[in-house]
Amino acid sequence: MPPKTQPVNGAAIKNAIEGRDGKMLASFYADDALVRVIDRNNPPSKPREIRGRAAISTFWDDICSRAMTHKVDTTIADGDNLAFTQACAYPDGTKVFCAAMLELKDGQIARQTVVQAWDE
Repeated sequence: MPPKTQPVNGAAIKNAIEGRDGKMLASFYADDALVRVIDRNNPPSKPREIRGRAAISTFWDDICSRAMTHKVDTTIADGDNLAFTQACAYPDGTKVFCAAMLELKDGQIARQTVVQAWDE
């Protein structure tokens, strides 16, 4: 289990995402966390589900290893819920937009739902 180095909050999420720090991002999740991704290839009736910190770590390592920029635009916190929007761009100009809702439990991310769209 990676050490928890800082609390999960908007600033920490922004720093880790914009810094492309997959290990830091993975450290924010509970061992049994669930990330659901909804997009063109994974519709609401059949979202992609990534279960457990190990699988989530692989997910973030993949995203953070890509040659692209990430910018967290808006973050809203309300109790044990945190939401943010993220704009990404590949070097060829392709853009991706993501809206994420996180449910926190005991200071870690227990559930996350991501809705994303990209240029085609």
